[in-house]
Amino acid sequence: MLFNSIEFAVFLPIVFLLYWFPLKGKLRLQNVLLLVASYVFYGWWDWRFLSLIAFSSLVDYLVGIGLSNSNNSFRRKLLLTISIAVNLGFLGFFKYFNFFSESFSEAFTLLGQPFEPTRLNIVLPVGISFYTFQTLSYSIDVYRKNLSATRDALSFFTYVSFFPQLVAGPIERATNLLPQFTRRRHF
Repeated sequence: MLFNSIEFAVFLPIVFLLYWFPLKGKLRLQNVLLLVASYVFYGWWDWRFLSLIAFSSLVDYLVGIGLSNSNNSFRRKLLLTISIAVNLGFLGFFKYFNFFSESFSEAFTLLGQPFEPTRLNIVLPVGISFYTFQTLSYSIDVYRKNLSATRDALSFFTYVSFFPQLVAGPIERATNLLPQFTRRRHF
C-alpha cells in the first residue's frame, strides 16, 4: 500500500477514526489496533513477508529480554551476535544474494573456473532495511545499557512495524518511539 494510493486514502481515516473514537483512552486496544493496522499495511504488498517482520521482531524482543536478564559478558555478546546475524542475514540474503552469486561467478571465470551461478527470483521485502536497523539499534542500545529492555511484546512489535514510518523511514530509535506506546495519548 503506497501512501499516495486510493487504498491508503481509505485505510488511514478508518484507522484514525477507530483509534481516536471507540478506543480513546484504551491504550492497550489502541496499540493492538496500531499493530494490526501496521501488519495490514505491510502485508498489502505481499502477505508472505509478514512472517519475516514478525520473526525479526520476536528475535530482538527475546534478545532484549535475554540481555537485560544477564550480566554474563559472554552470554550478552552471544545474544547480540544472534540479533546481528539473524537481522543482517535476512537483509543480506534479500538484498545481495544475486549480486554476490554473479560476482563469485565472474571471479571464478577470471580464474579459469567458470560456473553458472545460482540466481534466485528474490523480491525485496519493502522496508526491510528500515526495520532491520531499527531492531538492531534496539538490541545494541539494550546491550550497551542505554535502554532497558521492554517486557511489553505488544509495544515492541508495534514499535518495529509502526506503519507511518515502516517503509519510508526515518529509522526511529527505541529510546524515542518505544516509550510513546506506553503512555496515554491525547487528541
